[in-house]
Amino acid sequence: MSIDSLASRARSIGRGFAVAAGAGTAAGMAAFGYGLWEKNQFVLREETLAILPPGRNPFRILHLSDIHFVPGQQKKAQWLASLADLQPDLVVNTGDNLSHVKAVDPLLAALRPLLQFPGVFVPGSNDYFAPTFKNPASYLLGPSKAAPKPTPLDWPRLRSGFGMGGWVDLTNRHQSLILNGMRFDFSGVDDPHLNRERYAGWPRGTVNQDANDHLKVAVIHAPYQRVLDHFTESGADLLLAGHTHGGQICIPGYGAVVANCDLPTWRAKGLNDWTSNGRTTPVNVSGGIGTSRFAPVRIACKPEAVLLTLTSRG
Repeated sequence: MSIDSLASRARSIGRGFAVAAGAGTAAGMAAFGYGLWEKNQFVLREETLAILPPGRNPFRILHLSDIHFVPGQQKKAQWLASLADLQPDLVVNTGDNLSHVKAVDPLLAALRPLLQFPGVFVPGSNDYFAPTFKNPASYLLGPSKAAPKPTPLDWPRLRSGFGMGGWVDLTNRHQSLILNGMRFDFSGVDDPHLNRERYAGWPRGTVNQDANDHLKVAVIHAPYQRVLDHFTESGADLLLAGHTHGGQICIPGYGAVVANCDLPTWRAKGLNDWTSNGRTTPVNVSGGIGTSRFAPVRIACKPEAVLLTLTSRG
């Protein structure tokens, strides 16, 4: 083959690589643009679960998680406020409310209409510490790690705002509430992603009180298997968790690639049963409402709140 032929072939191969690289870049930009759009396509997932004692009226829980609020997110704020129209019997917030040091006040303003309803909450790591910029590819390598010197967020003020609105803090503690004439026993933990969970057990009622209708509800941020095992074995009737973002970047027709914890990826979002040591408990994992402000995209995983309607058995 002549030198001219070799040169011509080299130029042709080079153009092929350039076209492929250009196509890859264009596809990447298109996916990123789509992800920016989808992160604001808020949806309400509705589930029904027959776990109440016989004869009880339906009870509706609005499950919020992973709001990751940033000042200026007006569409998110308006959607959060509009959820009050659902008139839930209880709001459960499973953490990671913040994504910016100045997010507390606008978040509380957005949630003010929901604070008129009974509520319980636990924190996630992004209630304590602001997210930091990381290589996006690191998300695919396993559970995220805390930054060496994280920027603290004003969790005490957010917790106080929730408390002043009447929501109950379940951080490593338990409490009973009478809701719609029935006793709900709650037990919650601090964020397992930070290894802060400490089990407080379940509320201890008066003599013979357990003969009355009641429901045990565990509230968690990150659904690590050790925590699901503990609450399942301790007799929980329902577990509520978040943290996973439903995978955040999913493959259409397949689902989540990662869960950001040791939960199997097919459980990264939705209502499923969890079995441990012969006991089984339904677990609702929220796909979450927001994202880190440094990774503001969702693909095949729209942001969601969950309306879980509990109905009577039988």
